[in-house]
Amino acid sequence: MEVRRTVPVKLDVADSDAALLHETISEFLWAANYVVDHAWQGEYKTTSKAQLQRETYDDVRAKTRLQANLVQDARNKAADAVQSVVARWKQGDYAGKPHFSAPTLVYDKRCATFNDDHATLSTVAGRITARYVLPDGDRETPHSEFLFNDDYDVTGAELHYRDDEFHLHARTKADAEFETADDGNDGHNTVLGVDLGIENVAVTSTGTFWNGAELNHWHREFEKRRGSFQRCGTRAAHEPIQSVGRTETGRYDHFLHTVSKELVAEAVEHDCDVIAFENLTGIRDRMSNAKTFHVWASRRLCAYVEYKAEMVGISVEQVSPAYTSQRCSKCGFTHEDNRPASNEPDVFECLKCGYSPHADYNAAKNIGLKHLRSGQTSSGGGAPVNVRLNRGRLNVNGDYEPASDGQNGSPRESPTLNEANGSAVSELGRVVHSRLYHSTYLCFRASNGYDEIMDESLEQPA
Repeated sequence: MEVRRTVPVKLDVADSDAALLHETISEFLWAANYVVDHAWQGEYKTTSKAQLQRETYDDVRAKTRLQANLVQDARNKAADAVQSVVARWKQGDYAGKPHFSAPTLVYDKRCATFNDDHATLSTVAGRITARYVLPDGDRETPHSEFLFNDDYDVTGAELHYRDDEFHLHARTKADAEFETADDGNDGHNTVLGVDLGIENVAVTSTGTFWNGAELNHWHREFEKRRGSFQRCGTRAAHEPIQSVGRTETGRYDHFLHTVSKELVAEAVEHDCDVIAFENLTGIRDRMSNAKTFHVWASRRLCAYVEYKAEMVGISVEQVSPAYTSQRCSKCGFTHEDNRPASNEPDVFECLKCGYSPHADYNAAKNIGLKHLRSGQTSSGGGAPVNVRLNRGRLNVNGDYEPASDGQNGSPRESPTLNEANGSAVSELGRVVHSRLYHSTYLCFRASNGYDEIMDESLEQPA
Protein backbone atom coordinates (compact mmCIF):
# COMPACT_ATOMS: atom_id res chain seq x y z
CA MET A 1 0.00 0.00 0.00
CA GLU A 2 1.31 3.44 -0.92
CA VAL A 3 1.50 5.97 1.93
CA ARG A 4 1.95 9.69 1.28
CA ARG A 5 2.74 12.44 3.81
CA THR A 6 3.43 16.17 3.55
CA VAL A 7 5.98 17.71 5.93
CA PRO A 8 6.31 21.51 6.29
CA VAL A 9 9.90 22.76 6.69
CA LYS A 10 10.92 26.33 7.45
CA LEU A 11 13.74 27.63 5.21
CA ASP A 12 16.70 29.86 5.95
CA VAL A 13 17.25 31.88 2.76
CA ALA A 14 19.78 34.63 2.05
CA ASP A 15 18.31 38.03 1.10
CA SER A 16 19.58 37.86 -2.47
CA ASP A 17 18.16 34.37 -2.91
CA ALA A 18 14.86 35.44 -1.34
CA ALA A 19 14.52 38.14 -4.01
CA LEU A 20 14.99 35.48 -6.71
CA LEU A 21 12.35 33.26 -5.11
CA HIS A 22 9.89 36.16 -5.05
CA GLU A 23 10.49 36.82 -8.75
CA THR A 24 10.08 33.11 -9.54
CA ILE A 25 6.82 32.91 -7.57
CA SER A 26 5.48 35.96 -9.38
CA GLU A 27 6.20 34.52 -12.82
CA PHE A 28 4.93 31.07 -11.79
CA LEU A 29 1.57 32.53 -10.71
CA TRP A 30 1.37 34.52 -13.93
CA ALA A 31 1.97 31.33 -15.93
CA ALA A 32 -0.68 29.38 -14.03
CA ASN A 33 -3.26 32.16 -14.49
CA TYR A 34 -2.36 32.42 -18.18
CA VAL A 35 -3.12 28.71 -18.63
CA VAL A 36 -6.42 29.11 -16.75
CA ASP A 37 -7.39 32.01 -19.03
CA HIS A 38 -6.67 29.87 -22.07
CA ALA A 39 -8.59 26.89 -20.66
CA TRP A 40 -11.57 29.14 -19.90
CA GLN A 41 -12.08 30.28 -23.49
CA GLY A 42 -15.22 29.18 -25.26
CA GLU A 43 -18.31 27.39 -24.02
CA TYR A 44 -16.42 24.20 -23.11
CA LYS A 45 -13.52 24.45 -20.71
CA THR A 46 -10.26 22.68 -21.55
CA THR A 47 -9.21 20.24 -18.84
CA SER A 48 -6.75 18.06 -20.76
CA LYS A 49 -3.18 18.65 -19.57
CA ALA A 50 -1.79 17.36 -22.87
CA GLN A 51 -3.91 19.82 -24.87
CA LEU A 52 -3.04 22.73 -22.59
CA GLN A 53 0.63 21.78 -22.90
CA ARG A 54 0.44 21.95 -26.71
CA GLU A 55 -1.49 25.21 -26.75
CA THR A 56 0.25 27.24 -24.00
CA TYR A 57 3.79 25.93 -23.47
CA ASP A 58 5.55 27.98 -26.15
CA ASP A 59 3.78 31.21 -25.14
CA VAL A 60 4.63 30.80 -21.46
CA ARG A 61 8.24 29.95 -22.22
CA ALA A 62 8.54 33.02 -24.43
CA LYS A 63 6.94 35.41 -21.90
CA THR A 64 8.64 34.20 -18.70
CA ARG A 65 12.07 33.22 -17.48
CA LEU A 66 10.81 29.96 -16.01
CA GLN A 67 12.64 26.78 -16.91
CA ALA A 68 10.71 24.07 -18.73
CA ASN A 69 9.86 21.97 -15.70
CA LEU A 70 8.42 24.93 -13.78
CA VAL A 71 6.30 25.79 -16.81
CA GLN A 72 4.91 22.26 -16.76
CA ASP A 73 4.23 22.48 -13.00
CA ALA A 74 2.34 25.75 -13.54
CA ARG A 75 0.28 24.09 -16.27
CA ASN A 76 -0.54 21.15 -14.00
CA LYS A 77 -1.63 23.47 -11.21
CA ALA A 78 -3.93 25.34 -13.60
CA ALA A 79 -5.35 22.18 -15.16
CA ASP A 80 -6.09 20.65 -11.74
CA ALA A 81 -7.97 23.80 -10.70
CA VAL A 82 -10.08 23.84 -13.88
CA GLN A 83 -10.84 20.13 -13.52
CA SER A 84 -12.00 20.76 -9.94
CA VAL A 85 -14.38 23.50 -11.09
CA VAL A 86 -15.85 21.31 -13.83
CA ALA A 87 -16.34 18.47 -11.32
CA ARG A 88 -18.28 20.81 -9.03
CA TRP A 89 -20.45 21.94 -11.95
CA LYS A 90 -21.32 18.33 -12.69
CA GLN A 91 -22.51 17.99 -9.09
CA GLY A 92 -24.71 21.06 -9.47
CA ASP A 93 -22.54 23.31 -7.28
CA TYR A 94 -21.45 26.85 -8.09
CA ALA A 95 -17.78 27.45 -8.82
CA GLY A 96 -16.11 30.42 -10.47
CA LYS A 97 -13.03 30.79 -12.61
CA PRO A 98 -9.86 29.92 -10.66
CA HIS A 99 -7.32 32.65 -9.97
CA PHE A 100 -3.99 32.19 -8.20
CA SER A 101 -2.71 34.95 -5.96
CA ALA A 102 -1.32 33.23 -2.85
CA PRO A 103 2.50 33.22 -2.99
CA THR A 104 3.15 29.56 -3.73
CA LEU A 105 5.38 27.68 -6.15
CA VAL A 106 5.33 23.97 -7.07
CA TYR A 107 8.57 22.01 -7.39
CA ASP A 108 9.06 18.47 -8.64
CA LYS A 109 12.25 16.41 -8.47
CA ARG A 110 13.38 17.73 -11.84
CA CYS A 111 13.64 21.34 -10.65
CA ALA A 112 14.61 20.82 -7.00
CA THR A 113 16.98 18.58 -5.05
CA PHE A 114 16.13 17.62 -1.48
CA ASN A 115 19.03 16.83 0.88
CA ASP A 116 19.26 16.05 4.60
CA ASP A 117 19.78 19.65 5.74
CA HIS A 118 19.03 21.78 2.68
CA ALA A 119 17.31 21.95 -0.69
CA THR A 120 18.44 23.45 -3.99
CA LEU A 121 15.60 25.18 -5.79
CA SER A 122 15.30 26.43 -9.37
CA THR A 123 14.65 30.13 -9.88
CA VAL A 124 14.46 32.50 -12.83
CA ALA A 125 18.24 32.94 -12.52
CA GLY A 126 19.58 29.47 -11.74
CA ARG A 127 19.44 27.45 -8.56
CA ILE A 128 19.71 28.70 -4.98
CA THR A 129 20.42 26.82 -1.76
CA ALA A 130 17.92 27.00 1.10
CA ARG A 131 18.82 25.46 4.45
CA TYR A 132 16.23 23.74 6.64
CA VAL A 133 15.35 25.20 10.03
CA LEU A 134 14.67 22.01 11.96
CA PRO A 135 13.39 21.22 15.47
CA ASP A 136 15.43 19.45 18.09
CA GLY A 137 16.69 16.19 16.60
CA ASP A 138 15.90 14.26 19.80
CA ARG A 139 12.18 15.01 19.53
CA GLU A 140 9.77 12.82 17.60
CA THR A 141 8.48 15.07 14.81
CA PRO A 142 7.07 14.63 11.29
CA HIS A 143 10.56 15.52 10.04
CA SER A 144 12.17 12.54 11.76
CA GLU A 145 9.23 10.26 11.03
CA PHE A 146 8.85 11.00 7.31
CA LEU A 147 11.41 13.44 5.90
CA PHE A 148 14.51 11.72 7.28
CA ASN A 149 13.10 8.21 7.19
CA ASP A 150 14.87 6.00 4.64
CA ASP A 151 11.54 4.29 3.91
CA TYR A 152 10.10 7.57 2.57
CA ASP A 153 11.14 9.27 -0.67
CA VAL A 154 10.63 12.99 -1.27
CA THR A 155 8.67 13.25 -4.52
CA GLY A 156 8.25 17.03 -4.71
CA ALA A 157 7.32 20.09 -2.71
CA GLU A 158 5.35 23.31 -2.68
CA LEU A 159 7.01 26.53 -1.62
CA HIS A 160 4.93 28.91 0.51
CA TYR A 161 5.69 32.47 1.63
CA ARG A 162 3.84 33.62 4.75
CA ASP A 163 4.62 35.83 7.73
CA ASP A 164 7.80 37.04 5.98
CA GLU A 165 9.19 33.49 5.88
CA PHE A 166 9.58 30.75 3.29
CA HIS A 167 8.23 27.27 4.07
CA LEU A 168 8.73 24.17 1.95
CA HIS A 169 5.89 21.62 2.13
CA ALA A 170 7.76 18.46 1.17
CA ARG A 171 5.72 15.57 -0.24
CA THR A 172 6.95 12.12 0.78
CA LYS A 173 5.93 8.63 -0.31
CA ALA A 174 6.54 5.11 0.97
CA ASP A 175 5.31 1.62 0.20
CA ALA A 176 3.93 0.14 3.42
CA GLU A 177 2.95 -3.46 4.05
CA PHE A 178 0.57 -4.35 6.84
CA GLU A 179 0.58 -7.74 8.44
CA THR A 180 -2.77 -9.31 9.24
CA ALA A 181 -2.95 -11.93 11.93
CA ASP A 182 -4.20 -15.30 10.81
CA ASP A 183 -7.32 -15.69 12.94
CA GLY A 184 -9.21 -17.96 10.59
CA ASN A 185 -11.39 -15.12 9.30
CA ASP A 186 -9.52 -14.15 6.16
CA GLY A 187 -11.80 -12.36 3.74
CA HIS A 188 -14.11 -11.02 6.46
CA ASN A 189 -14.52 -7.26 6.66
CA THR A 190 -15.85 -5.25 9.58
CA VAL A 191 -17.14 -1.71 9.09
CA LEU A 192 -17.19 1.15 11.56
CA GLY A 193 -19.92 3.64 10.62
CA VAL A 194 -19.30 7.31 11.48
CA ASP A 195 -21.81 10.18 11.47
CA LEU A 196 -20.50 13.77 11.39
CA GLY A 197 -22.32 16.75 12.84
CA ILE A 198 -22.21 20.03 14.72
CA GLU A 199 -23.28 19.26 18.28
CA ASN A 200 -21.34 16.01 18.08
CA VAL A 201 -18.30 16.23 15.83
CA ALA A 202 -18.40 12.48 15.24
CA VAL A 203 -20.46 9.51 16.44
CA THR A 204 -19.60 5.88 15.67
CA SER A 205 -21.72 2.78 15.26
CA THR A 206 -20.07 1.47 18.44
CA GLY A 207 -21.75 4.26 20.42
CA THR A 208 -18.78 6.60 20.95
CA PHE A 209 -19.53 10.33 20.87
CA TRP A 210 -17.01 13.14 20.32
CA ASN A 211 -18.73 16.28 21.54
CA GLY A 212 -18.36 19.48 19.51
CA ALA A 213 -19.12 21.94 22.33
CA GLU A 214 -15.48 22.94 22.78
CA LEU A 215 -14.84 23.34 19.05
CA ASN A 216 -17.95 25.50 18.64
CA HIS A 217 -17.04 27.52 21.73
CA TRP A 218 -13.63 28.43 20.36
CA HIS A 219 -15.09 29.22 16.95
CA ARG A 220 -17.42 31.77 18.54
CA GLU A 221 -14.62 33.23 20.65
CA PHE A 222 -12.26 33.65 17.70
CA GLU A 223 -15.03 35.25 15.65
CA LYS A 224 -15.54 37.81 18.42
CA ARG A 225 -11.81 38.56 18.61
CA ARG A 226 -11.48 38.91 14.87
CA GLY A 227 -14.57 41.13 14.66
CA SER A 228 -13.22 43.37 17.41
CA PHE A 229 -9.96 43.96 15.55
CA GLN A 230 -11.74 44.44 12.22
CA ARG A 231 -13.96 47.14 13.70
CA CYS A 232 -10.82 49.10 14.57
CA GLY A 233 -10.15 49.54 10.86
CA THR A 234 -6.50 50.46 11.39
CA ARG A 235 -3.26 49.10 10.00
CA ALA A 236 -2.16 48.27 13.53
CA ALA A 237 -5.06 45.84 13.83
CA HIS A 238 -4.02 43.84 10.75
CA GLU A 239 -1.18 41.94 12.43
CA PRO A 240 -3.30 40.86 15.47
CA ILE A 241 -5.95 39.58 13.05
CA GLN A 242 -3.34 37.38 11.35
CA SER A 243 -2.08 36.21 14.73
CA VAL A 244 -5.62 35.28 15.79
CA GLY A 245 -6.03 33.32 12.55
CA ARG A 246 -2.87 31.28 13.16
CA THR A 247 -3.82 30.55 16.78
CA GLU A 248 -7.34 29.61 15.70
CA THR A 249 -6.21 27.16 13.03
CA GLY A 250 -3.67 25.62 15.37
CA ARG A 251 -6.26 25.01 18.09
CA TYR A 252 -8.74 23.48 15.62
CA ASP A 253 -6.08 21.24 14.12
CA HIS A 254 -5.03 19.98 17.55
CA PHE A 255 -8.65 19.17 18.41
CA LEU A 256 -9.33 17.40 15.10
CA HIS A 257 -6.04 15.48 15.22
CA THR A 258 -6.98 14.21 18.68
CA VAL A 259 -10.45 13.13 17.54
CA SER A 260 -9.10 11.43 14.40
CA LYS A 261 -6.45 9.57 16.41
CA GLU A 262 -9.06 8.29 18.87
CA LEU A 263 -11.48 7.40 16.08
CA VAL A 264 -8.86 5.27 14.33
CA ALA A 265 -7.99 3.68 17.69
CA GLU A 266 -11.68 2.84 18.05
CA ALA A 267 -11.60 1.06 14.70
CA VAL A 268 -8.43 -0.82 15.63
CA GLU A 269 -9.87 -1.86 18.99
CA HIS A 270 -12.89 -3.40 17.28
CA ASP A 271 -10.86 -5.08 14.48
CA CYS A 272 -12.46 -2.97 11.77
CA ASP A 273 -11.17 -3.10 8.21
CA VAL A 274 -13.20 -0.13 6.93
CA ILE A 275 -14.27 3.23 8.36
CA ALA A 276 -17.36 4.50 6.54
CA PHE A 277 -18.30 8.19 6.38
CA GLU A 278 -21.16 9.83 4.57
CA ASN A 279 -20.23 11.47 1.27
CA LEU A 280 -19.24 15.05 2.13
CA THR A 281 -20.53 16.57 -1.12
CA GLY A 282 -23.30 19.02 -0.22
CA ILE A 283 -22.85 18.38 3.51
CA ARG A 284 -23.59 22.02 4.38
CA ASP A 285 -27.09 21.71 2.93
CA ARG A 286 -27.73 18.60 5.03
CA MET A 287 -26.42 19.96 8.34
CA SER A 288 -28.91 22.33 9.93
CA ASN A 289 -27.34 25.58 11.19
CA ALA A 290 -24.02 24.61 9.62
CA LYS A 291 -21.48 27.29 8.76
CA THR A 292 -18.57 27.14 6.38
CA PHE A 293 -16.41 26.42 9.42
CA HIS A 294 -18.32 23.22 10.22
CA VAL A 295 -17.96 21.97 6.64
CA TRP A 296 -14.23 22.72 6.78
CA ALA A 297 -13.91 20.88 10.11
CA SER A 298 -15.74 17.81 8.77
CA ARG A 299 -13.55 17.64 5.68
CA ARG A 300 -10.38 18.16 7.69
CA LEU A 301 -11.39 15.44 10.17
CA CYS A 302 -12.03 12.97 7.33
CA ALA A 303 -8.65 13.79 5.81
CA TYR A 304 -6.87 13.22 9.13
CA VAL A 305 -8.72 9.94 9.71
CA GLU A 306 -7.89 8.77 6.20
CA TYR A 307 -4.14 9.12 6.49
CA LYS A 308 -4.01 7.83 10.08
CA ALA A 309 -6.15 4.82 9.14
CA GLU A 310 -3.97 4.14 6.12
CA MET A 311 -0.96 3.74 8.40
CA VAL A 312 -2.62 0.83 10.23
CA GLY A 313 -4.08 -0.83 7.13
CA ILE A 314 -7.67 0.41 7.49
CA SER A 315 -9.44 1.86 4.44
CA VAL A 316 -11.78 4.85 4.56
CA GLU A 317 -14.86 4.86 2.35
CA GLN A 318 -17.75 7.25 1.74
CA VAL A 319 -21.37 6.26 1.17
CA SER A 320 -24.42 8.13 -0.04
CA PRO A 321 -26.01 10.01 2.88
CA ALA A 322 -29.53 9.61 1.47
CA TYR A 323 -32.04 8.73 4.23
CA THR A 324 -29.40 7.77 6.80
CA SER A 325 -30.95 10.24 9.25
CA GLN A 326 -34.55 9.21 8.49
CA ARG A 327 -34.16 5.41 8.42
CA CYS A 328 -34.71 3.35 11.57
CA SER A 329 -31.64 1.18 12.09
CA LYS A 330 -33.79 -1.28 14.05
CA CYS A 331 -36.70 -2.08 11.72
CA GLY A 332 -35.67 -0.33 8.48
CA PHE A 333 -38.74 1.93 8.30
CA THR A 334 -37.83 5.20 6.56
CA HIS A 335 -39.83 8.42 6.92
CA GLU A 336 -38.96 12.07 7.40
CA ASP A 337 -41.29 12.22 10.42
CA ASN A 338 -39.01 9.77 12.22
CA ARG A 339 -37.12 12.97 12.99
CA PRO A 340 -39.90 15.02 14.68
CA ALA A 341 -39.75 18.80 14.35
CA SER A 342 -38.45 20.07 17.68
CA ASN A 343 -35.70 22.12 19.21
CA GLU A 344 -33.79 18.92 20.00
CA PRO A 345 -31.72 17.91 16.94
CA ASP A 346 -30.73 14.62 18.56
CA VAL A 347 -34.28 13.22 18.71
CA PHE A 348 -35.17 10.17 16.64
CA GLU A 349 -38.33 8.13 17.10
CA CYS A 350 -39.45 5.48 14.62
CA LEU A 351 -43.12 5.81 13.71
CA LYS A 352 -43.36 2.06 13.09
CA CYS A 353 -41.57 0.34 15.97
CA GLY A 354 -41.08 3.23 18.40
CA TYR A 355 -37.30 2.81 18.53
CA SER A 356 -35.83 5.99 20.01
CA PRO A 357 -32.00 6.07 20.06
CA HIS A 358 -29.85 9.15 19.82
CA ALA A 359 -30.31 10.45 16.26
CA ASP A 360 -26.58 10.63 15.52
CA TYR A 361 -25.99 7.08 16.76
CA ASN A 362 -28.88 5.84 14.61
CA ALA A 363 -27.35 7.58 11.58
CA ALA A 364 -23.89 6.12 12.30
CA LYS A 365 -25.32 2.59 12.27
CA ASN A 366 -27.18 3.33 9.02
CA ILE A 367 -23.98 4.60 7.41
CA GLY A 368 -22.19 1.38 8.35
CA LEU A 369 -25.09 -0.74 7.14
CA LYS A 370 -25.25 1.22 3.89
CA HIS A 371 -21.60 0.50 3.19
CA LEU A 372 -22.23 -3.13 4.11
CA ARG A 373 -25.05 -3.40 1.58
CA SER A 374 -23.13 -1.57 -1.14
CA GLY A 375 -20.29 -4.08 -0.69
CA GLN A 376 -22.48 -7.11 -1.33
CA THR A 377 -21.48 -9.19 -4.30
CA SER A 378 -24.32 -11.66 -4.56
CA SER A 379 -26.18 -14.21 -2.50
CA GLY A 380 -23.95 -16.89 -3.93
CA GLY A 381 -20.57 -15.68 -2.75
CA GLY A 382 -18.25 -12.90 -1.77
CA ALA A 383 -16.48 -12.13 1.48
CA PRO A 384 -18.77 -11.63 4.47
CA VAL A 385 -18.85 -8.08 5.83
CA ASN A 386 -20.05 -6.83 9.19
CA VAL A 387 -21.02 -3.58 10.90
CA ARG A 388 -19.27 -3.18 14.21
CA LEU A 389 -21.60 -2.48 17.14
CA ASN A 390 -20.57 -2.08 20.72
CA ARG A 391 -21.48 -5.61 21.79
CA GLY A 392 -20.72 -7.52 18.59
CA ARG A 393 -21.04 -7.52 14.81
CA LEU A 394 -23.96 -7.63 12.43
CA ASN A 395 -23.76 -8.76 8.80
CA VAL A 396 -26.04 -8.03 5.87
CA ASN A 397 -27.79 -11.37 6.23
CA GLY A 398 -28.90 -10.50 9.74
CA ASP A 399 -26.41 -12.81 11.47
CA TYR A 400 -25.32 -11.40 14.83
CA GLU A 401 -21.97 -12.36 16.35
CA PRO A 402 -21.40 -11.40 20.02
CA ALA A 403 -18.10 -9.76 20.93
CA SER A 404 -15.37 -12.19 21.83
CA ASP A 405 -13.21 -11.85 24.92
CA GLY A 406 -10.96 -8.84 24.70
CA GLN A 407 -13.12 -7.19 22.05
CA ASN A 408 -15.36 -5.05 24.17
CA GLY A 409 -17.38 -8.03 25.36
CA SER A 410 -18.55 -6.30 28.53
CA PRO A 411 -20.19 -2.90 28.76
CA ARG A 412 -18.19 0.02 30.05
CA GLU A 413 -19.35 2.72 32.36
CA SER A 414 -20.73 5.68 30.49
CA PRO A 415 -22.34 9.02 31.23
CA THR A 416 -26.01 9.73 30.72
CA LEU A 417 -27.38 10.64 27.32
CA ASN A 418 -27.60 14.30 28.34
CA GLU A 419 -23.90 14.28 29.13
CA ALA A 420 -23.18 12.76 25.73
CA ASN A 421 -25.23 15.52 24.14
CA GLY A 422 -22.96 18.11 25.66
CA SER A 423 -24.65 19.34 28.84
CA ALA A 424 -21.52 18.20 30.62
CA VAL A 425 -18.58 20.01 29.03
CA SER A 426 -15.01 19.19 29.97
CA GLU A 427 -12.43 21.76 30.87
CA LEU A 428 -11.11 23.76 27.92
CA GLY A 429 -8.29 22.15 25.99
CA ARG A 430 -9.64 18.61 26.11
CA VAL A 431 -11.67 16.71 23.56
CA VAL A 432 -15.04 15.74 25.00
CA HIS A 433 -16.09 12.24 24.07
CA SER A 434 -18.48 9.84 25.78
CA ARG A 435 -19.19 6.15 25.30
CA LEU A 436 -22.71 4.80 25.49
CA TYR A 437 -23.02 1.07 25.74
CA HIS A 438 -25.45 -1.66 24.86
CA SER A 439 -27.30 -3.01 27.88
CA THR A 440 -28.47 -6.15 26.03
CA TYR A 441 -27.13 -8.33 23.27
CA LEU A 442 -28.31 -7.68 19.73
CA CYS A 443 -31.00 -10.06 18.50
CA PHE A 444 -32.37 -10.57 15.01
CA ARG A 445 -34.93 -12.42 12.93
CA ALA A 446 -32.94 -14.44 10.45
CA SER A 447 -35.75 -14.63 7.90
CA ASN A 448 -35.89 -10.88 7.44
CA GLY A 449 -32.23 -9.95 7.72
CA TYR A 450 -31.01 -6.94 9.64
CA ASP A 451 -34.13 -4.88 8.83
CA GLU A 452 -35.82 -6.74 11.68
CA ILE A 453 -33.05 -6.67 14.27
CA MET A 454 -34.18 -6.02 17.81
CA ASP A 455 -31.83 -3.57 19.48
CA GLU A 456 -33.13 -2.24 22.77
CA SER A 457 -30.01 -0.42 23.90
CA LEU A 458 -29.12 3.25 23.64
CA GLU A 459 -32.75 4.28 23.99
CA GLN A 460 -33.52 7.73 25.30
CA PRO A 461 -34.60 7.69 28.97
CA ALA A 462 -38.19 8.57 29.72
